Amino acid sequence: MTNRKARHDYHILETFDAGIALVGTEVKSIRNGRANIQDAYCKVENGEVWIHNMHISPFEQGSRWNVDPRRPRKLLFHRREIETLRTHLEQKGHTLVPLALYFQRGFAKLEVGVGRGKKLYDKREDIADRDRERELRRAMAGRE
Repeated sequence: MTNRKARHDYHILETFDAGIALVGTEVKSIRNGRANIQDAYCKVENGEVWIHNMHISPFEQGSRWNVDPRRPRKLLFHRREIETLRTHLEQKGHTLVPLALYFQRGFAKLEVGVGRGKKLYDKREDIADRDRERELRRAMAGRE
């Protein structure tokens, strides 16, 4: 599942892949597609990276094993990646944004990007570029 809002609101400068520390019922909920990273954000705290406000719905058959759906979850990075992130985030206007949640070889992974917020005119420019590209594809398809 992807966070389309992130690419609309931020210029993504660099991307990183990280593992997520989850409990068993959370993994089952993610596999069922019941996670939301739309409003989530990441922070570097005490040499560790945490994702906040990521919602993973409780697993229906989980009963007492379910945990708080919005609890902060630790992201698993290498130490040198955390230092790279820290230097990026010290710059004014940079933030760490979750881009995609996926499974790789059975492990839940999160793609995060270092982003710089877009201004309103940047967003309008992106929409205009997308419209021009769409019109060009339609014109080329009509010629064939």
